[in-house]
Amino acid sequence: MRLQHKIAIITGAAQGIGLATALKFVQEGATVHLCDMHAGAIDDAVARCAAAAGAEARAFGHLVDVTRREQVDAMVAKVKAAHGRIDVLVNNAGITQDARLQKMSLQQFDSVIDVNLRGVFHCTQAVVDTMVAQGSGVILNASSVVGLYGNYGQTNYAASKFGVIGFAKTWSRELGPKGIRVNAVAPGFVETPILETIPEKVLEQLREHVPLKRLGRPEEIANVYAFLASDEASYINGTVIEVSGGMSV
Repeated sequence: MRLQHKIAIITGAAQGIGLATALKFVQEGATVHLCDMHAGAIDDAVARCAAAAGAEARAFGHLVDVTRREQVDAMVAKVKAAHGRIDVLVNNAGITQDARLQKMSLQQFDSVIDVNLRGVFHCTQAVVDTMVAQGSGVILNASSVVGLYGNYGQTNYAASKFGVIGFAKTWSRELGPKGIRVNAVAPGFVETPILETIPEKVLEQLREHVPLKRLGRPEEIANVYAFLASDEASYINGTVIEVSGGMSV
């Protein structure tokens, strides 16, 4: 198992790509701390991870709003107290509030930036001293193809997902000499609840735009996170891996 004995924190872990990543991590031997804002959903996610891990309890849930620094710090302190180390952080929490530039409200803009960009800063800054002290760690930021190429009606989302690439590039330079690898993953359009607001006609157009003629599955993104978190990716640092079925071809 490629993540045996690793201690991982995953934000936005109650559903979609975050849950798929948590399941993959426990199956690969990691102890996983799942963070989300929804109590019932996080309890269900922890139960699914515990079942996937077998008899050994390796999944724990935390109610965390990544925009609230005090909540992030408290969660990280609990993880550190329980295990003495933190090996992997997956900054997966994210939201969308779409509108054309001329129609986008300040609330829509600020909400997406607060979760998708400021939340990544909060979580990473909260764990980084621990990783520096232990001389190792992996930080993975959830970007998007929208952060690479833009998308109609997603000024705020594109800015946030481009921003976390900038974080990864900068942190890989700052933290690489200290034994910490930082990378970003840019999924294409994946079959998760975040797409529920998109009309089926538009989804069909998206499928046609992908050379594989389908949307991605959450576990396909989780597989990439598991690889990047493992020692198999020990020389990958400061990069962005697009997992989009060839959308940009």
